[in-house]
Amino acid sequence: MLQIRDIIWGLLFIGCAATIQVQITPTQGEISVGESKFFLCEVVGDAKDIDWYDPSGERILPNRPDIFVSRSDEATSTLTIYHANVDNAGIYKCVAKNGDKEAQATVQVKIFQKITFQSAPSPQEFSEGDDADIICDVVSSPPPAIIWKHKGSKIQVAKDVRFRIMGNGHLQIRGIKKTDEGMYNCEARVMARGEIDFRMIKVVVNVLPTIRARQSEVNATADVGNSALLACDADGFPEPTVTWAHNNIVLETGDKYSLNEDGSELVIKDVKKVDEGDYTCIAKNKAGEKAEEVSLNVFVQPKITYLNNQTASEFDEKVILTCEASGDPTPDISWSFENRVFTEGQQASWTRPDKYESLDRNIVVRSHARVSSLTLKNVQFTYAGQYLCTANNSIGQDNQQMYLEVRYAPKILGPVTAYTWEGNPANISCEVEAHPGASVVWFRDGLQLPSANVTNTKIYNTPTISYLEITPESQNDFGSYNCTATNVMGTESKEFLLIQAEVPSSPEIQQVEPFSSTAVVEFEEPDSMGGVPIIKYRVEWRLPGQAWNGRVYDAEEDTTRITIVDLKPETTYEVRMSAINGKGEGERSPASTFKTEPVREPSAPKLEVKVQNRGNSLKVNWIKQDDGGSPIKHYLVRYKAKHTSHWKPEIRLPNGSEYVVLSGLDWNTEYEIHVVAENQQGKSEPGILSFRTAIEPTTIPDAMDGVSGLGTGAIVGILIVVFFLLLVGVDVTCYFLNKCGLLMCIAVNFCGKAGPGAKSKDIEEGKAAFTKDESKEPIVEVRTEEEHIPNQEGGGPTEPNETTPLTEPEPAAADTTSTVVNLLPSTATNSVTESFSTAHSSPASESTMLTTSASSPTKVAPAKSSPQNSPVAQSSSVKANTQPDVGPLVDLSDTPKVPHSSNPIPPVSGPVSLPSANADGLQSQCDPVKAPDSTQNKDLQVDGPAKDAPNALCTDSTTPAQNDGKAVKDDNTKGETEVKNATTEVKTVPNEAPQTNGNESKA
Repeated sequence: MLQIRDIIWGLLFIGCAATIQVQITPTQGEISVGESKFFLCEVVGDAKDIDWYDPSGERILPNRPDIFVSRSDEATSTLTIYHANVDNAGIYKCVAKNGDKEAQATVQVKIFQKITFQSAPSPQEFSEGDDADIICDVVSSPPPAIIWKHKGSKIQVAKDVRFRIMGNGHLQIRGIKKTDEGMYNCEARVMARGEIDFRMIKVVVNVLPTIRARQSEVNATADVGNSALLACDADGFPEPTVTWAHNNIVLETGDKYSLNEDGSELVIKDVKKVDEGDYTCIAKNKAGEKAEEVSLNVFVQPKITYLNNQTASEFDEKVILTCEASGDPTPDISWSFENRVFTEGQQASWTRPDKYESLDRNIVVRSHARVSSLTLKNVQFTYAGQYLCTANNSIGQDNQQMYLEVRYAPKILGPVTAYTWEGNPANISCEVEAHPGASVVWFRDGLQLPSANVTNTKIYNTPTISYLEITPESQNDFGSYNCTATNVMGTESKEFLLIQAEVPSSPEIQQVEPFSSTAVVEFEEPDSMGGVPIIKYRVEWRLPGQAWNGRVYDAEEDTTRITIVDLKPETTYEVRMSAINGKGEGERSPASTFKTEPVREPSAPKLEVKVQNRGNSLKVNWIKQDDGGSPIKHYLVRYKAKHTSHWKPEIRLPNGSEYVVLSGLDWNTEYEIHVVAENQQGKSEPGILSFRTAIEPTTIPDAMDGVSGLGTGAIVGILIVVFFLLLVGVDVTCYFLNKCGLLMCIAVNFCGKAGPGAKSKDIEEGKAAFTKDESKEPIVEVRTEEEHIPNQEGGGPTEPNETTPLTEPEPAAADTTSTVVNLLPSTATNSVTESFSTAHSSPASESTMLTTSASSPTKVAPAKSSPQNSPVAQSSSVKANTQPDVGPLVDLSDTPKVPHSSNPIPPVSGPVSLPSANADGLQSQCDPVKAPDSTQNKDLQVDGPAKDAPNALCTDSTTPAQNDGKAVKDDNTKGETEVKNATTEVKTVPNEAPQTNGNESKA
């Protein structure tokens, strides 16, 4: 048993002796920058060599000053890092060797920097208004977070844009103020170690005087007795004093200079050239002083004194152009030609075309004193033209032109090739530039054209271009043609080629984008145009195995897409293309196959907008897109102002419509419009368009053509005078024709007599048009209207006029005699007559309007009322339950005079009818209709036939107008009244309606 144990221990001893083990103490290390630390490498087993390796893998030598390696005995080695820095961080390795046996261990060395304030001076001073940079340089490993505090609170950079924490930790205060002065806390934190440190920094803001010159430079002209004003404004606390200095001499008030009370303004009297220079404005207070300079420039206007035209020949060695100018200060002289400027000392470059000087030094500008020369070397024909010499200084400039004439041999320009085909004329252009002018001759195979053997050529000459027109008859007419130009300076020849044009190659179809009934073919232009432009494209399509259908499309610039139409949905097609030029049609492209889409909703229309003559009207056009394989039934249009959510009523337009006109829109308002196409399958996506209407124009412009000298007040005054004169003219007309109006009232009330032709005293007293009847039966009022009155067309209340009775109605006995209105022929109009009632009518009243047109006079039975003519209407009463007979004319001279619109009204118990006889004895009568309330959308105007108004006027349009006026004839035996253009209105009013005002009757 003992022997076995000894054997085991022996084997273990031998194994340990053969194995080397390495251990480093401590196993890891953290070192602050500047500190020192050592590491011990212990080896178990026999080791001949123990070496240390740095993080880069290099063996550490014993003699290194920063890292020291020592071996205290055969089993240990020490690594010492002195005054560590961040470069010493990394993994160090200890390697033990004994022959071919080796062992190693590593240690991770981390080096960190403690929070260190490298620079945080206090106090730090700044001038008010400067961008202050408060210095606080802090280092640590890892870098610290910097927090700034002021008056115990953290500075919130997001709340005050003047404060900004820079990338280096400094605090920047933009435009520092006196209120920013105080103690600032610069605090540094390293979260990984919980390390924190801070420094208090005192910030001092100094307020120095500020000074600003009103003008940094003041210009004056010498020797004309003018004064110059130099001024500067100074601010600061305490209030600074301002002084002026010139050439280090303080200026004081005297014969030459004068200063205002605070010294901010300096006046220099009788400016001379010697007064030119810099003047210093100095502001000074307890905080310091600040100065600002103001320059006084005394100038003399420049003037060009010498510049002559020049002549040169091409390829001359050089030509010199000279320009002289006077001025004080000495003017700068520059040359310019076309858009190029030649300036002394400026090297030409492509980036500075305005400052031009040739790179080959062929153009040189030299100036001395008041003389400048422009030297053109190796003269070229392009140098000819107008040259501008400009002399300028700080107060003005002067310029003059000169012409350089260059004589040169002809230069032939233009393309040398032309394409055509047999039978098609072609022009070869020989453009010649020459001075003096050149003669041009054409040659073909050495023979001058035109010649007796060549009949298909013509020559046309202009001052600069010679055209040779050739109509090829065979292949022999193609080839080379010579153009020769000659003048006194030399001769120039050039060969031109006439080439046979070819048909173009085939276009290449890139892709076909199918829809339900259309398809868009995208293609590339032919590789070969044949020498002449492509003018058309032919597109052909078919069902597989069937005949081709085709269409020719014009070739516009950059045409790469063509749309084919009238296809069937969900059908396979083949498509091919060919190009056409003047020579003919080229070969066709390979056929491409595509399949149209199934029947679906149409594509959204494409909208375009056009503003009408009025800025608040708009015409919206749309272009039909794919109809989805089903015919479009109609278009739906709706629109609204963008600032509202309420859409205007939808507009439905039939198929084939292409536009809609929107009118009466709000001024200066943005609108949104939607247009939807609908077929059997449904509605398309809306085509959407936004637009803004124009700003509403002013009603009365400030100035009008022809009256631009009149103000607004004068125009208004003229309009008032014209209106007044118009009223006077109307009143005078009413007085003599209708015995009414203001002049009539004056004649009756003040002169005590009626107007000419007056028939009754009742007219003077203004009797009421209606009388009160106790029978409680409806009253029938018959009116004849000569024309539409503006306030009647809308069915509104009737306004009184000059003949409206002003007195209360007086009772009158009922008259059983029927009254018939004598109507003269009238003319039917296209206007719409609506039933109306007066503003004073009873709410319970019923009104019926009957409009008739008569073509011949109607004779009436005797009546107790005399009809009176009025500019507006005539009124008389009829008995409603009787049918009046036509009788002889009444002798009006013996009838009693009553108010022209007031008659006893008998009760009405039956329907009312009025006879209206025309030449054929026919009657026309309108059924009573009450006009419904209707509104018209002011924003919409759809082109199309106008709809009939719901209440149409019943007129006899066959009766022509015969008279333009009315006449009243009165003699001892007969009275006759003629009424022109009269429409008769019958109005039934219940008797019980209260009669409160005579204005209920229309004269």
